[in-house]
Amino acid sequence: MGEASSRADDILAALDPEQREVAASPVGPMCVLAGAGTGKTRAITHRIAYGVHSGAYVPQRVLAVTFTARAAGEMRTRLRELGVGGVPARTFHAAALRQLHFFWPQAVGGAAPEVLASKAPVVAESVSRLRMQFDRTAIRDLAAEIEWGKVSLLTPQSYAAGARRAGREAPGIDHTAMARVWESYEERKTERGVIDFEDVLLLMAGILDERMDIARTVRDQYRHFVVDEYQDVNALQQRLLDLWLGGRDELCVVGDPAQTIYTFTGATPEHLLTFRSRYPQARLVRLVRNYRSTPQILGLANLVVRSARPSLRRPGVGGSAAARALPDHVDLQAQGEPGPQPRLTAYPDDPAEAAGVAGAIKALVDGGRPPGEIAVLFRTNAQSEGLESALAALDVPYLVRGGERFFARQEVRGAIVLLRGAVRGDDGSRPLPELVRDVLTGVGWAATPPTSGGAQRERWESLMALAGLADDLVAASPGARMGDLVRELDERAAAQHAPAVAGVTLASLHAAKGLEWDTVFIVGCSDGFLPIVMAEGEVAIEEERRLFYVGLTRARRDLQLSWSGARTPGARATRRPSRFLDPAASILGEGARSAPRRSGVVGGSGSSPSAPRQPRLPSVCRGCGTELTTAATRKVGRCEDCPPTYDEATFEALRVWRGEVAKTMKVPAYVVFTDATLTALAETAPTDLRGVAGVSGVGAMKLDRYGGAVLDVLAGGDPHMAAEKTTAAMGSDNS
Repeated sequence: MGEASSRADDILAALDPEQREVAASPVGPMCVLAGAGTGKTRAITHRIAYGVHSGAYVPQRVLAVTFTARAAGEMRTRLRELGVGGVPARTFHAAALRQLHFFWPQAVGGAAPEVLASKAPVVAESVSRLRMQFDRTAIRDLAAEIEWGKVSLLTPQSYAAGARRAGREAPGIDHTAMARVWESYEERKTERGVIDFEDVLLLMAGILDERMDIARTVRDQYRHFVVDEYQDVNALQQRLLDLWLGGRDELCVVGDPAQTIYTFTGATPEHLLTFRSRYPQARLVRLVRNYRSTPQILGLANLVVRSARPSLRRPGVGGSAAARALPDHVDLQAQGEPGPQPRLTAYPDDPAEAAGVAGAIKALVDGGRPPGEIAVLFRTNAQSEGLESALAALDVPYLVRGGERFFARQEVRGAIVLLRGAVRGDDGSRPLPELVRDVLTGVGWAATPPTSGGAQRERWESLMALAGLADDLVAASPGARMGDLVRELDERAAAQHAPAVAGVTLASLHAAKGLEWDTVFIVGCSDGFLPIVMAEGEVAIEEERRLFYVGLTRARRDLQLSWSGARTPGARATRRPSRFLDPAASILGEGARSAPRRSGVVGGSGSSPSAPRQPRLPSVCRGCGTELTTAATRKVGRCEDCPPTYDEATFEALRVWRGEVAKTMKVPAYVVFTDATLTALAETAPTDLRGVAGVSGVGAMKLDRYGGAVLDVLAGGDPHMAAEKTTAAMGSDNS
């Protein structure tokens, strides 16, 4: 007993004061607000270990729940290192699936149904039966919408009303048609006798709700619960968690409202933010000591997240009393040594940005920086292709996170087959790492990496990761044999807990959540990417801000941001740096102001009188000062609630001119100028071509074609005569 008590004290001694408060109170409800890099996994694993060593917990009766298989695997590893084995650490789906398989024969009879690996094929068949046509991308969007409906506890019958309440648009169809697609999808599943991943949670919740004997068995098995990333829990997961608890309060939740980035999937931080209204006696602990990033990186991250409107820092609760009871945003406090100041570099176009970032990475790698400690993050997966090409051209190894799963790769599957076959031949006479490398030569591994990049290098890196796993296993257990390695691989494959692969990581900002690197490049730091152009409204814009904040806080030592003025070489620079960086313009230098021309120096700025730079769009309404959150309102500089400030006669004259030109050209009016651009012209009333060019929506071609006529109309000229001059000039050009 004395030894156990001493071990428990040692566990607490390794923690900072706030982490120790989390760990030292293993009994009763607790809410932990844990900022990025503050050691939340350390705190909750030490809480579990302290609970076990102090006698408060029985390991098998604790259930630790997180959101990714990788995080669950990391939690199990840390618990083993703390001398606590046998604690289940699983995702919601993994925990529910185990229970469903165990209880299905008792609750329903027979074996549990097979779980669909993907909804897409069944959704495709469903829309075909309805005589609808969608491409592959649209099918994925429909599948995602069905998933949102199910985790939101809706049905095909209640979907339309629920989606309207949530202000959610169905992908490419109206709500009624979407409900029919969902209903058809459920019918196809029934015909096949299969279920999907959401059904796993729904069915298990239904069994626990209806069968009190099974509910008692589960509640007797699990007495204490820990839920990580609690800000990402959806309504269905919360329903299942409530049924697991059965009215008890032995629950510790950990989350960070500032890292809420998955609301589009149905996740909501409401459960985290209202935790103390449901458990008034719960302890509240706030972790703000950041052990990951330098003070310079955190200074930028704090500026970005601090600029959010106070009412939107706690998304999803609308300023309720429970939300107000929680602490407001608190800046992260750096605990590490100072480092370099984050940099923002401007490039003329996307290919130049990809080449510039790849060149910077090549210099770091050549200087001794391990590729595995470097990441390039982006908002959309489409941005990855140019970066991949640029890195391959410089022979820099890379891996795309979110691409093909590690254990699904052909070379990995082949290697595991050979390793499994070598178990009988391992008599212990040779070191495991040496034996593993011999086996891996059978699938193409070599001691030296290939000189070429691309697929061949990626294949070698995958096999090298398996060899490295053997090294790690022997380091932890010197007597490990081939059978131990195969068992480790089987466990990792079942949990999709891939070993680390050497190479620069390319990942979307969403996929980077929960990860960290010494050096992080974030590309595409311009409006249109950050925030994404589809983000409409304050709530969506603020989620984009939180996503950017997540990206910033992935970096340990070096953070490099970049943006480009145009998509293609030679195109007019119409982009501006991300509005999220506005508060930090003074510390980010020239790159925060304008994109250079190709003849200029990368990272600097430049313009010429013949091609004026596109101005930064206003971020607040000129009338009331409200933040502008849509592209249309930013273009005119006015929110929808404020009345127009232009002269109505001038706007009408512009509209008449546009109509005449469109009629002669036989094109829709918006092809000449959109309503928003026409409004912006009337609002700003420019007096020269440079001023016309400064209006968003007036490109170089439209400036040459319409600029003079627009100035004539704005000066009070006849719009019909201006239209005749416009079309006459265009006819002359065409001849």
